[in-house]
Amino acid sequence: MNTKVWKVDKCVDNLESNPHVVDAAHFLRENEVVAMPTETVYGLAGNAKNDEAVRKIFEAKGRPSDNPLIIHIAERSQLEQMVAEVPEKADRLIEAFWPGPLTIVFRMKDGVLSKLATAGLSTVAVRMPDHPVALALLRACRLPIAAPSANSSGKPSPTTAAHVVEDLNGKIAGVLDGGPTGVGVESTVVDCTEDVPVILRPGGITREQLEAVIGEVRIDPALTNEAEQPKSPGMKYRHYAPNAPLYLVSGTREFLQRLVKEKQKEGWRVGVLTTEEFAGEYEADEVLICGRRSELETVASALYDVLRRFNQLNVDIIFSEMFPNVGVGHAIMNRLEKAAGNKVIVEK
Repeated sequence: MNTKVWKVDKCVDNLESNPHVVDAAHFLRENEVVAMPTETVYGLAGNAKNDEAVRKIFEAKGRPSDNPLIIHIAERSQLEQMVAEVPEKADRLIEAFWPGPLTIVFRMKDGVLSKLATAGLSTVAVRMPDHPVALALLRACRLPIAAPSANSSGKPSPTTAAHVVEDLNGKIAGVLDGGPTGVGVESTVVDCTEDVPVILRPGGITREQLEAVIGEVRIDPALTNEAEQPKSPGMKYRHYAPNAPLYLVSGTREFLQRLVKEKQKEGWRVGVLTTEEFAGEYEADEVLICGRRSELETVASALYDVLRRFNQLNVDIIFSEMFPNVGVGHAIMNRLEKAAGNKVIVEK
């Protein structure tokens, strides 16, 4: 398959009539799959009502079919068509955060969406992306769109069109290139089917922001206990991993530097993931800066790009600093723990 790449300026007016957006919408209506930019990461879009289209998403990504997909919409009326009810707390979250990086889990109406998209569950995860190109495509195709991240399953999520092409060239119909994404980590997923909403995946909207709108919000036990089975789309399997083994380091920067030197003596090429504040304190084969520790949003935005850059640099092992597990730091640490397979080296 010849994968087209369409460059689209997200700042122009009338994006729905842009010829590239029209082309991509045509492919979606023909049950092909295309990648689209969102404010979080690039998504791999397919018709959520059609089994063939959804199957193509799973095949292109190499994603297990028991892993449900998030449905993307552009209009509130589309939500009403696919869910049994909109609970009052969910309604308040929609008012506060849509369009934006928040996915909400609802009880689903039967017979509207492909059962492959929801992995046969009785619930559906829905969001409205805050990106002009994504919204224009959704309006142009007039379909609910299933769209997991547009990467090979298990690899770092794509934050540029080039990342998508690197993973999926020849496997999908096209890529709408709307430039780099902003948030950098996927949307927060919150289950509103229970009396007290539950965060199933931390992301661009923090627990503190949610609680400011609706009061108490719980955290899925699976986020902190490996023995628990996660419920969220995209959280059942190891994700976000670079090619080289990644280890999180809990300790001083001096301790991390000692780990670097030990591996270099064994002939390994060593990478370090750090921030602007401390980059000058490490002597490694590759030291990559991932934002500023003083502004964790910059770390989230840069994280996947940095993990992919380590692949290009052919390091043998990566040591990463750890980050405060508060606010968006909760999402950062969740992704790093997944990428590392929960491997943490603790200073004694």
